Amino acid sequence: MSIETILSILDNLEKLHKSLLRIANEKTALIKNGDIHGIDQLMKDEQAHLAAIVQMDNDRQKAVIAYLKGQGRPVPMNPTLANLIEATPLPESNKLTEAKDRLLHAIHELKWQNELNQKLTYQSLQFVNLSLDMVRPSTESPTYSKTGINGKKETRNIPNFDSQA
Repeated sequence: MSIETILSILDNLEKLHKSLLRIANEKTALIKNGDIHGIDQLMKDEQAHLAAIVQMDNDRQKAVIAYLKGQGRPVPMNPTLANLIEATPLPESNKLTEAKDRLLHAIHELKWQNELNQKLTYQSLQFVNLSLDMVRPSTESPTYSKTGINGKKETRNIPNFDSQA
């Protein structure tokens, strides 16, 4: 397995993450507009992207294992890009580091956008709950009382001083 194959896989992972970021940006607009049907469709697209990312990451892991075995290096249980960068000579390790940095940048942007979408969804839910609370009748007393019928509270005049004491 060559470094070029691994670089190609990393580029594909970056493209998939950027495509997922585009979907997240579209989802933000749909959340703002309250388009539930559109959000549902985008979530299906997200699931397809996530499945492709998982598959591509599995391919990356297999390629890293094959490269490390080909170099006669010890292979960790779950090899990472850091393991690969340590095992490669300098010109290729620089290319791998650049690809890793681009991928991490795309992942961080996606994470930020998803956090924004989560906050917007939470605020929308709060607004819906507030609207429902305003529409629902309050349940102060389950039974009728004289104050509810007359509109004022009846008080008895109880003298403060008891002359028979």
